[in-house]
Amino acid sequence: MTRDAAVACAVGEARTPASELRRTNPQASPLTLRELEVARLIAEGLANGEIGSRLFISKRTVETHVTNMLNKLGLSSRMQLAPWVAGVRPT
Repeated sequence: MTRDAAVACAVGEARTPASELRRTNPQASPLTLRELEVARLIAEGLANGEIGSRLFISKRTVETHVTNMLNKLGLSSRMQLAPWVAGVRPT
């Protein structure tokens, strides 16, 4: 991340794109463990209801996780999560 991008991010003016986060530190993930679980299931092609059933959480909770992930990663759709998941190194 450039210094200008870091300053903008620190003062809340910009979100860091997921690709830049991975390039800066490929082992780090801005997502929580639960969000990573949800992202991996999305990458497998599961719908929110199916993900909820697998993880024993409500469909609404899955929707909240998806919204949070998209915001954190600077993505605009859940379809963009699959390539992002493919680049994440499991911890």
